[in-house]
This record gives sequence, structure tokens and C-alpha cells, in this order.
Amino acid sequence: MTEVASKPAAPAKKSKGGELTTNAIGRRNLRNGLLFIAPNFIGFLFLVLGPVLSLFYVAFSKWSAFGFPQFNGLTNWQRMAHDSQFWASFWQTIYYAVVHIPLTLILAFALAVILNSKLKGKAFFRTVAFFPYITSIVAAAQVWNMLFDPNAGVVNQFIRFFTRGWAPGWLSTTEWAMPAVIIVGTWREVGYFMILLLAGLQTIPHELYEAAEVDGANGWQRFWKITVPCMRPTLFFVMVTLTIGSFKILDLTLVMTNGGPGTSTYVLAQYVYEQAFDRGNYGYSGSVSLVLFALCMVVTIIQFVYNNAKEK
Repeated sequence: MTEVASKPAAPAKKSKGGELTTNAIGRRNLRNGLLFIAPNFIGFLFLVLGPVLSLFYVAFSKWSAFGFPQFNGLTNWQRMAHDSQFWASFWQTIYYAVVHIPLTLILAFALAVILNSKLKGKAFFRTVAFFPYITSIVAAAQVWNMLFDPNAGVVNQFIRFFTRGWAPGWLSTTEWAMPAVIIVGTWREVGYFMILLLAGLQTIPHELYEAAEVDGANGWQRFWKITVPCMRPTLFFVMVTLTIGSFKILDLTLVMTNGGPGTSTYVLAQYVYEQAFDRGNYGYSGSVSLVLFALCMVVTIIQFVYNNAKEK
């Protein structure tokens, strides 16, 4: 018996009733899709990509926002290498990120796991945990400044109850100012990342836990063998987002301490802001911005490489 060779179906033609052909529908959908994304793409092109590309030229020039940038080679970078204020802000940024990132991630993950369990009133607790993220940063910073008051603050009064009179100076001392900022930053952001992690936890099939429980795995083993591996994509996204946000911290330190006392909470983003808008050194601030950009990029690439290695 001879087999009849099947021929590919020809594109549908326009019917007598005026219906569109398959090719026409495809072209129409492509056109509509491009029209939908055009505003966002144009905005990204002119408001994000354009300024970022121009930064690479401004960082190697002298510019005070008047006239055109004048290329000056490595002058800005030589100045930066000997700028004690830059290095102080650089190390304070590292300090904030190194402590804030793991602390926020651990607390957010712990809250997500707890609020994903069968807990009475968990909807209320989810709302309470997320509420600080939508609170005005200025209002929250002012309230925390009162709470951290060395003499009359509620925090120190509570600590003195257990330490027989001793309490840290918090925002009035160089040793405790940055820990106070980290506490407030963690309090503010932990609810947002908890929601992201909670969404990831709810995508894990419950059958995996039931099978592990039948095999005799305890709660800790189920957490490390099921929860953590299944949450790796969400944890990676949260880690990258949290890292970039930590390196770009500005509003919290600006409102709570304005970089003080001394330079104990003075971060790179504030140094960029002051060089550009207070002193008019847009070229030099561009160089510092490029350092901040490179710092975020390097750490993010390391996270990408580590995550890819774990997934293989």
C-alpha cells in the first residue's frame, strides 16, 4: 500500500464572509503588541538607557551642568583614589549591605514560612508585616528617631530594664548609628520580601511534603530538602533585588542621620547626590556613580554565576 505524502496546510485565505486569514491575524497581533510596548520602550530608551550611556562619558569629563562636558581623562578617578570622603562612604555602603542583606533575607524567609502555615489570623499578620513598606519613610524615620532617643526613647528604656542602666547611644554615636539605620531598614523592607517569598512558597506542591512525611522525614529535613531547593528561583530574585536596593540606600540615611554622626552613616548614594546637586561637580559625581554601578553589577554577576552552578 502506497503512503500518501502529507502536504503542509496552506495559509487560510480570506473567506467570503470577510474573515481575516491566519497571516493577517498574525500581522495584526504583532502590530498591536508593538503599539502596546512602544510607550514603555520609548520611555526606557530616553529616560534610562540614554542617561546610563551618557554617564560613561560624563564620568571622564569635567562638567558643572553649564555648557558641555569637557573630557579630562582619568582626572576624576585620580581624585577619587585620594578622596577620604569617598572611601568612607564606600566602606559604609559595604557595611550596610553586608549586614542588611542576610538579616532581611533570613527574617523575610522565616516570616514567610510561618505565615504560610496553618496559623490563625495569618491574613492580619501578613498585612501588619507589609504595612511598614508602604509607610512614608519620612514619618517612619521621625518616629524611629524618637524611639532611639538615648535618654527618653522607648528602646533604651526597655534595654536598661535588662542591663541595669546601660544602653547604646544609637544615632548619637558613631558605633551605633549604622546598626540603628540597619534595624529600621530591615523593619521597613522585610514585609515586602516576605510577600514575594510567600508567593513562592505557595507554588510548591503539597504532595512533595506528604511524600517526604510518609518516608519519615522530619520538619527540618523537609525544609532543607524540599522548601529551599524549590524556592531557589524566588530566593535568587529576592537576593538580587535586595542587593541592588541595599547598595543604593539613600532616603533612610538622609532622613534619619544625614550621614552622621561624622561619616558613620555616609553612603555612596548620598555622596553622589551632594557632589552633583550641592557642589555642582556633575563629572566627578558621574565617576562615583559609575563605581556604584560597577559594585552592583559585580555582586549581581557573582550571584548569577553561583545560582547557575547550583542549578546544574
